[in-house]
Amino acid sequence: MAAVSAAISCSGVFAGKKSGGWIQCSSLVSPLEDHIGYKFRNSLLLAEALTHPSLGHETQQHHFDNQRLEFLGDAVLQLVVTEYLFKNFGAAPEGQLTKLRSRLVSREALKNHAAALDLGHYLMMGRGEEASGGRARTSTLADAFEALVGAIYLDSDLATARKFILAQARQELAQIAEEPVDINPKGELQELLQSISPVSPAYETISQTGPEHEKTFVVQVIWGGTVLGKGSGRSKKQAETAAALEALELKRWKK
Repeated sequence: MAAVSAAISCSGVFAGKKSGGWIQCSSLVSPLEDHIGYKFRNSLLLAEALTHPSLGHETQQHHFDNQRLEFLGDAVLQLVVTEYLFKNFGAAPEGQLTKLRSRLVSREALKNHAAALDLGHYLMMGRGEEASGGRARTSTLADAFEALVGAIYLDSDLATARKFILAQARQELAQIAEEPVDINPKGELQELLQSISPVSPAYETISQTGPEHEKTFVVQVIWGGTVLGKGSGRSKKQAETAAALEALELKRWKK
């Protein structure tokens, strides 16, 4: 974790200037840059994208964090994915395009992209957050991926951010090209379970965190007293869909 320790030291001087320009931390972030295939001109943007809000809360010092970049990255993701679907699914109506976009930008999908890049390893966060499993938390990883997209966009341009996003989503894009655009995880799960028993699965909200305008919901789907899956999302509906997708993958009703 030497890279993470160095990153924290770097973030501690983010407000300083040297020779008229921002202090750069290229030696810190080069391993991650190699991993993502992008070299930052301003490495402080990457440091900001990797700084969890808990770092400032715990130290009681003014650190930058990745929340603003997360906000920007979310918008860039939405635009790039929407544009891709519009161009590549010309026969699909608006409703189907919306469903596909929801799958591609769900918290679970973004978490998986972050995990593939090992972003959790590079995050700078408070010790309490880390001790509670913050490096592997779905919301934390999804937020970090959005922040990374925002940082790449600011450091370069939309074309570069688009190339990065589509490269990370390559497998998912291939899947939606093969699967019916009307895929409905909740409906599929209910139909499958009711072929076994007339009892329908129930969705239970475990938690909701964040400000009113940007909540993250965590939901679990229960059937016959067994938790079949969990999921998170920016709305209850999105979280329920993610929970149903996990349930279909785990198939716990067979155990």
